[in-house]
Amino acid sequence: MNYEIYCDESQPDVFWSQSNERAKYLMIGGLWLPAELRQDIKHDIRNIKEEFRIKSEFKWHKVHSSKELFYMALIDLFMKYGDQLRFRCIAVEGDKVDLVKFHESDAELGFYKFYYQAIVHWIFDFNEYRIFCDEKTNRVGDRLKTLRRTLDCSNISSKIISVQALPSKESVLIQLTDLLLGMASSRLNETVKPESIKEKLIVYLEQRLGVKLLGPTRKIEQKFNIFKINLQGGW
Repeated sequence: MNYEIYCDESQPDVFWSQSNERAKYLMIGGLWLPAELRQDIKHDIRNIKEEFRIKSEFKWHKVHSSKELFYMALIDLFMKYGDQLRFRCIAVEGDKVDLVKFHESDAELGFYKFYYQAIVHWIFDFNEYRIFCDEKTNRVGDRLKTLRRTLDCSNISSKIISVQALPSKESVLIQLTDLLLGMASSRLNETVKPESIKEKLIVYLEQRLGVKLLGPTRKIEQKFNIFKINLQGGW
């Protein structure tokens, strides 16, 4: 089958500076879907935006109480597609990353190694994948080409067709990834204010998923998977 993955990151400063006192985890996440469903999902998102008169890009940091029902509708859309629309992310504890020993003292290299880890565990046999990353400026220009090549080599019977950057404002699927990742990151990093609109949305998602709190899941979790990587090895 042909799959598409729409990716984003949250709290990158945790990894780069390792001095963020508010957040503990760098998060990298992706929205996974069969390519044949892309247009249906985008159509549904456009309809929701029209219903609530949303004309601009929607992102987690732009969440406002006046648009509560809009964001709940997006959560409902995510749930509507069942296991055909999946969210997966990795949580990396910034102060436990040894850049000198394992990443050639290069934070950008380390970041993309964890990007690889966020995706590679769900590359399955006999499938083709196209990966879309939120556009960002890299010091080394071929990071995405290297990511594609290493992912392509990870499974000899699957094929990584492309890894390309897209501006999030041009992709409602990256925006939806940003929203879901923001909720996971806020819960794990404990940065959400009690009784705020963001807290209400996280609780709503948790209720729809049937979980008490968003947190690390087992590898086999299909719908909303949070991979808290053990930097000492293991799951």
